[in-house]
Amino acid sequence: MNDLTLIENAAREAGEIAKSHFKNNPQIWDKANNAGPVTQADLDVDFLLRDQLLAARPTYGWLSEETEDTTDRLSTDNVFIVDPIDGTRAFIEGAPHWAHSLAIVKKGRVQSAVVFLPILDLMFTASLKGGAFLNGRAISVGDRQYTNGADILSSKSNFNDEFWPGGFPGLKRSFRSSLAYRLCLVASGDFDGMLTLRPTWEWDVAAGTLILAEAGGYATTQKGQAIQFNNPHPQLDGLVAAGGVQASLLALLA
Repeated sequence: MNDLTLIENAAREAGEIAKSHFKNNPQIWDKANNAGPVTQADLDVDFLLRDQLLAARPTYGWLSEETEDTTDRLSTDNVFIVDPIDGTRAFIEGAPHWAHSLAIVKKGRVQSAVVFLPILDLMFTASLKGGAFLNGRAISVGDRQYTNGADILSSKSNFNDEFWPGGFPGLKRSFRSSLAYRLCLVASGDFDGMLTLRPTWEWDVAAGTLILAEAGGYATTQKGQAIQFNNPHPQLDGLVAAGGVQASLLALLA
């Protein structure tokens, strides 16, 4: 079984576990340091994925939002980068826009990626130089070239004037809780871009960045730098991701 099939199958199994908790009064805790909520579903999905994937690929490293990080992953060529449930707040609220995000990274570069939304039955997949797909159908980014009127997925704070030195451009803001899903919605051409201008955990975006790139889009840090994954501290300096408006967004933020 190749790596992409492995993580796609695992994501579907994760979906069954998560759905058993969804709208079923899952246990909820608040993480330390205001790191947000976590539910029993997050933990159960993490356990399943870690157990199943590392059994299949015992030489691979592991980085997950819900597993205590160690330096072991830094000495492996390949590493799983996983968010068991991306969009936990949406999950708790009973909204459908949460996802399982699974990526396999080799020497800093994503090789295989899956973002699966069980409630909506949306399976986004990509492999390096193999294209991006939604439920088996090839997807590609939209063709908009101008930022004026561009529909950007973002939290409200990223639209504050302080981030836009030349004045706030005429962007339209939309929102989905899951960063992984936001990237996929740009990849499928439903939105023009997404951005987050604060430190961003690798597990939120690793899978989505490959899906976007294979759909013809671009993802960089907010300063336009290329992204490498499996860093000692697994955070990126924000994320700007888009199709044809990428260069314009970065210029406006500079």
